[in-house]
Amino acid sequence: MKNLLNLAVATLFAVVGMHASAQAAGPSDAQIAGIVVEANTVDINAGKLAEKMASNKDVKAFAKQMVTDHTGVNKQASALVKKLKVTPEDSDVSKSLKSGGADNIAKLKGLKGAAFDKAYLDNEVAYHQAVIDALDKTLIPSAQNAELKETLVKVRPAFVAHLEHAKQIQGKLK
Repeated sequence: MKNLLNLAVATLFAVVGMHASAQAAGPSDAQIAGIVVEANTVDINAGKLAEKMASNKDVKAFAKQMVTDHTGVNKQASALVKKLKVTPEDSDVSKSLKSGGADNIAKLKGLKGAAFDKAYLDNEVAYHQAVIDALDKTLIPSAQNAELKETLVKVRPAFVAHLEHAKQIQGKLK
């Protein structure tokens, strides 16, 4: 399971890197908006599943927080793109996120109890780290619109807090 997770994270980095290399300036603002919405949606979907299937109360509470927080970020992003009159665009990165999210859900659905809790948290740790790295290395530097860039910078600490919280719970489960 861990090797598959590492492969998914490596794929996310590769796709973000290839996409940024393919376009000298990196993804467009419309593509960044699409990536942000898809990244949050992936975590919302995993969180909803974990709210139902997790056996550990801390894991359930974390999942509920992920659904709430990432739904909030998506609402912020949607309001901003509407204000800026930008339509989120699919990109190789957003498509990869969607596919990886679906694969993760399928794997998680095959697990129960402590195995589910561990797999969900392992994914959350890796996923949040990958998103933070994508924000730092590609999304924030590529954003052309000042409000979009500012929004990405403002939401970054929430992803860091989620990563630290997931690591804390992960440590308790071992």
